[in-house]
Amino acid sequence: MTATQEAVAPAAGQDLPVVGHWVDGVRSAGTSSRTADVFDPATGQVTKRVALASREDSDAVIAAAARAWPAWRDMSLARRTQVLFAFRELLNARKPELAALITSEHGKVLEDALGEVSRGQEIVELACGLSHLLKGSTSENASTNVDVSSLRQPLGVVGIISPFNFPAMVPMWFFPVAIAAGNAVVLKPSEKDPSAAIWMGELWKEAGLPDGIFNVLQGDKSAVDALLESPKVKAISFVGSTPIARYVYENATRHGKRVQALGGAKNHMVVLPDADLDLAADAAVNGGFGSAGERCMAISALVVIDSIADELIGKITERMSGLRTGDGRRGCDMGPLVTGAHRDKVTGYIQEGVDAGAELVVDGRGGQVDGAPEGFWVSPTLFDKVTPEMSVYTQEIFGPVLSVLRVGTFDDALDMINSNPYGNGTAIFTNDGGAARRFQHEVEVGMIGINVPVPVPVGYYSFGGWKNSLFGDTHAHGTEGFHFYTRGKVITTRWLDPSHGGINLGFPQND
Repeated sequence: MTATQEAVAPAAGQDLPVVGHWVDGVRSAGTSSRTADVFDPATGQVTKRVALASREDSDAVIAAAARAWPAWRDMSLARRTQVLFAFRELLNARKPELAALITSEHGKVLEDALGEVSRGQEIVELACGLSHLLKGSTSENASTNVDVSSLRQPLGVVGIISPFNFPAMVPMWFFPVAIAAGNAVVLKPSEKDPSAAIWMGELWKEAGLPDGIFNVLQGDKSAVDALLESPKVKAISFVGSTPIARYVYENATRHGKRVQALGGAKNHMVVLPDADLDLAADAAVNGGFGSAGERCMAISALVVIDSIADELIGKITERMSGLRTGDGRRGCDMGPLVTGAHRDKVTGYIQEGVDAGAELVVDGRGGQVDGAPEGFWVSPTLFDKVTPEMSVYTQEIFGPVLSVLRVGTFDDALDMINSNPYGNGTAIFTNDGGAARRFQHEVEVGMIGINVPVPVPVGYYSFGGWKNSLFGDTHAHGTEGFHFYTRGKVITTRWLDPSHGGINLGFPQND
């Protein structure tokens, strides 16, 4: 019996709905008989099942996208813009519906789910400016009577492989830009919370997107491998753990694909002695425990100058005492973890921290919750006196566990961050402009917050880290996203008249 099967299972013989694929503008059950359970994390109950695609199913979805793509590629920018705007308006009007669906399968509180949808909508709004973001350039008379121009064209079919923690926002980092640029999309969502992807497929159809341009392929590793290996898929966008990101990058590039694979993180928040400690304590709680810590931008390592550590920990502990963990539909502050297996993984790391000698200031295991006892609960947890060799520091726990590491100086804090193999996000809390400027200049991390705990860029800037947090050289959304989903051409033109006749075998020169 697996860890997830230890949760409350449906009654024997109970008929549960199966979440299938979205292909050519309709739901499809596919041909595979394999399925996986989908849980309500707040109750531990299996509420539905998700189809796990066979290779035949994967090939059929990819083929549908390939058939539909040429017509969309050739559609005018004006028409594409109308579809994008229609999708934006429908999403804005119905985002509470999507948020409720996310909460039912992921477990995050409704307010957090709404925030996820709103941040994803930023990228939809960015993509509505596609006519500006896709335009090329022209140089008249680069040489005498010779003009040079550039343009960008779509790739074709692109694959998106997204994680469980943001079933709407992370796909929206990619597919609005890919579609706006003239590509066809195959989205492979997490099998843990698959329904949001189908919901968005239906919304695209309502917005007027031609069938086959946005498709959803449900599945596990078999579906992932199909996207990585298919010659019809020209690019892959991935978000997930570093080992899988490395696997995706290596296999997709081996098959000649363009890849952006966003991996794991260990995000540090540095607090200097001159910082507003009340603001820093609020930020540590918000950044550490929002969405039960299941964020790639969560603050999990709090790096504090030793002279202020006791005072700051006291303020954090006080704030943690007022947090209410429970069912995300009941107005709680923090919901459950996504599955029983993940809950057990997180509580295992907590025990490892205790065994290694870290001081467990607040233990989130077995606490009182506002929800069914069978839910996948771990309440906010705080460690002090963590050292860099402990697993609670070295591993991306992806749960509501905040570790305090004490250092003597600013340089010690900077060295700790730069020595870490991840470089996704970081933050510093200080009122010293010089320290903040030096930090942003010297820290080896892709996204930086100054008195901001979760520095997720707005949609018109690009998202992505350094080091083992990114495989590939292109970040998500923003202008980098439009470049990733297009290829450039440069055209040199001369319209001849009789004066340009004659033979000249010399190398062409500008004059």
